[in-house]
Amino acid sequence: MEADYPAFENPLCGELKRFCRGLREAYRELREDLTPYKDDRYYRLAPMRLYTLSKRHFVLVFVVFFICFGLTVFIGIAGPNVIESSAVIAKVNNNLKMRPFKLKSNPLSTYNQQLWLTCMVQLDQPDVTESSFKLNVTMTVKLRGVEENGSSSFINNQVHNRMRTLSCAQKCAEIIVVHLGYLNYTQYEVIVDFEGLNKLPFPIKNVNFTWKTYNPSFSQVEIWFRFVFVVLTFLVTCLFAHSLRKFSMRDWGIEQKWMSILLPLLLLYNDPFFPLSFLVNSWFPGMLDDLFQSVFLCALLLFWLCVYHGIRVQGERKCLTFYFPKFFIVGLLWLSCVTLGIWQTVNELHDPTYQYRVDTGNFQGMKIFFLMVATVYILYLLFLIVRACSELRNMPYVDLRLKFLTALTFVVLVISIVILYLRFGSQVLQDNFVAELSTHYQNSAEFLSFYGLLNFYLYTLAFVYSPSKNALYESQLKDNPAFSMLNDSDDDVIYGSDYEEMPLQNGQAIRAKYKEESDSD
Repeated sequence: MEADYPAFENPLCGELKRFCRGLREAYRELREDLTPYKDDRYYRLAPMRLYTLSKRHFVLVFVVFFICFGLTVFIGIAGPNVIESSAVIAKVNNNLKMRPFKLKSNPLSTYNQQLWLTCMVQLDQPDVTESSFKLNVTMTVKLRGVEENGSSSFINNQVHNRMRTLSCAQKCAEIIVVHLGYLNYTQYEVIVDFEGLNKLPFPIKNVNFTWKTYNPSFSQVEIWFRFVFVVLTFLVTCLFAHSLRKFSMRDWGIEQKWMSILLPLLLLYNDPFFPLSFLVNSWFPGMLDDLFQSVFLCALLLFWLCVYHGIRVQGERKCLTFYFPKFFIVGLLWLSCVTLGIWQTVNELHDPTYQYRVDTGNFQGMKIFFLMVATVYILYLLFLIVRACSELRNMPYVDLRLKFLTALTFVVLVISIVILYLRFGSQVLQDNFVAELSTHYQNSAEFLSFYGLLNFYLYTLAFVYSPSKNALYESQLKDNPAFSMLNDSDDDVIYGSDYEEMPLQNGQAIRAKYKEESDSD
């Protein structure tokens, strides 16, 4: 007869099993916390301050938004000009062969940020002449950097030859000779020679060169305002996260989830690393700033698509059918912008006379591709907005969210279009598209208007989407089984016929009911 001996288990295996069991339980809890309820009800979402605002509060929100935005615009109007120009007029003797032009810039500092040299040919033609013509000329450029001790050296140790198209009507258009994205030297010398100008139908009167740099006073204003926006965005992000700490992530509305992504990206959009541009003579800080801005703007475009679609789709939102088409459209926009920026920067490091819009034929294809994708995005967004408004207009919770987001976003888009038109005129989509954009700033208002508009837009959304102080108390009451009748008619209780005065009455009724139940128990 065999004796039954107890099975001795290895202590290490037991510890391993308990560890694996703990991992499974932690994964199950995390999955339940992140996965939305299958039977998602609007009352299960974390409450928003938007639900408790009356009509006068909504008006006050918009008034504060316009006051803050207008304040930044007025500060910008009173601020310094963005571009500082220095003109050099070169006289031309048409009886002799045109000699190379030797030009020297003013002393520069890191606060000048970038440097442009532009050229405009002035012809001696009668005023009554209305003929227009174009002429291809060959431009030869030698660039030399001057150190603080007076020594100089040629940049890239080579001669740069470029073909430029000279367009003339009443006067000839301005062409860019050299563009430097960052400054390594305290002064620059440029030797420019043109071939083919003798083929012009009219004699040359003057050749006007202009040095353009950022105004050092504007650079200081930019540093301070970026710092202020960074601090404000950090505070708003912390306050928004603090207001949602009491609620599970699966209870967050889609707007609240996206705000938790957009606010950190807004912090990068304001670029806390911007002062590195004045401490390090490198292209990297400028490229980092462009990357942060493109990521935030594309995330904002993605936010609009996801909100207007996701507000109709309750429950689980599948990655393949819900997120992939939106990421694909916005990703193409982001990829085209980043590709053009990197392409321009890398080529300018080797050749300061490089401009992709005139030196490559691929620019037209890239611009057409960008406009096509942008058109698809706009049509898709309009489709989602129309469908959401038509299907959910009678649902009080969602109707209020749709109206507020649409109204505020429409205001921001209208202001942005007006700013773009005032800044670039009717030629906003012409070929002066990348490096030349910076030369069209007129004053600090054009800079502060863009940064202030987007920052205050996100601050306003963060305010209305954050829960109120007593939101947790009311949310717990809704989950109390004693008040199931409130859950069944939640929309009627909160909004009823007039949701301007009902939130206060609703809170008082809930508290009275809760007190009666407690006394009876």
